[in-house]
Amino acid sequence: MSREIVRDRAGRVLGWYEDNGISGRINARDASGRWIGFYDKKLNETRDPGGRLLAKGNVLPSLIFRP
Repeated sequence: MSREIVRDRAGRVLGWYEDNGISGRINARDASGRWIGFYDKKLNETRDPGGRLLAKGNVLPSLIFRP
């Protein structure tokens, strides 16, 4: 599982993405490590932790950069 850390301009961690190649999902977590959503590569959908559809396509950055 590869991890990509997202930082702001000052170098503070805002969150990260974890790509699980087996399931075809990219999970997003905030700076506290809370799961904030996932992108399903096979279905091309982004969903929240409850499984509700947020958008078609990958909009995980909008979850991490949310104020």
